[in-house]
Amino acid sequence: MNGNPLRPLLDRSRWRAPELVFWALIIAAFFAFPDHRSLGAQVLVTGIFALSLDMLLGYAGIVTLGHAAFFGVGAFTAGWLGKYGWHEPVSALAIAAAVAACAGALGSRLVVRGTDLSRLMVTLAIGLVLYEAANKATAVTGGIDGLQGIEFTPLLGLFPFDLMGSTAYVYAAIVAFVTLYLVRRLVHSPYGLSLHATRMNRRRALAVGIDDGRTLAISYIASAAVAGIAGALTTQITQFITIDALGFGRSADILIIAALGGVGYLYGGFIGALVFVVGRDLLSGISPAYWHFWLGLLLVLTIFFARGGIMGTAARLARRLAQRETQR
Repeated sequence: MNGNPLRPLLDRSRWRAPELVFWALIIAAFFAFPDHRSLGAQVLVTGIFALSLDMLLGYAGIVTLGHAAFFGVGAFTAGWLGKYGWHEPVSALAIAAAVAACAGALGSRLVVRGTDLSRLMVTLAIGLVLYEAANKATAVTGGIDGLQGIEFTPLLGLFPFDLMGSTAYVYAAIVAFVTLYLVRRLVHSPYGLSLHATRMNRRRALAVGIDDGRTLAISYIASAAVAGIAGALTTQITQFITIDALGFGRSADILIIAALGGVGYLYGGFIGALVFVVGRDLLSGISPAYWHFWLGLLLVLTIFFARGGIMGTAARLARRLAQRETQR
């Protein structure tokens, strides 16, 4: 008998073959689709944003309608740095993550308390307040015209951001891997177990000595930092940002992406981002005015026939195949 009480945690933290295949495919896509590297970078950045929501929804059990607030805080922080003299992209990314984390810390005291409905209202209110504040502060944000004149030096002093999106793709892929690695370590740590216990039964978690408020607050702050990274990456890649980054529409889109990909799997956000961004690109080319119809139809079909999203369906199929192999 193995006496290590952390054995289940250690088993879950091991890298599995499908994960290695996932990252190998990201590398392969760089060479296989040279004309679509900008779109690929957009998919990866959206995947990082969806990962931040997955931390809240899938692991902390916090439903939010205002997660774009932290995406926008990171985006505008990077924009201000790039416009007013701090042009080094990697350090700007770290600063944007820190600022978004601070914003998350300020909001966490309001969000972690209460029930799902009150959290929905609070997160929605935070997003709307920040959006309207950004809309009014035209001297700082550019208002509806956005922040322009943003410039960043070549990545590591060697690789300038090009129109083909080659540097942007590689940069986004590396940041996505590092971010997912850190989030993966977090959710598979003893803290991750306390987060899981809090999500499953808050009263029982409290009874065994888990500080549920502190546990959820840490998750909220970490999620805000990851969302800020996604926002800052968007600004650095496009060198342009508007107040739409803070809008409700972006919060709704990222919820759809999480539902499509599946929450609580870490990679669900990236899969959902791939389906959403590529689908939007294709459908808007066919029907610019009505592509939302097909997206809505896809979401309805996912809810009724693929519960748990794409990752949830794939996990169920894998379990059934494993059971059949065991029964033979």
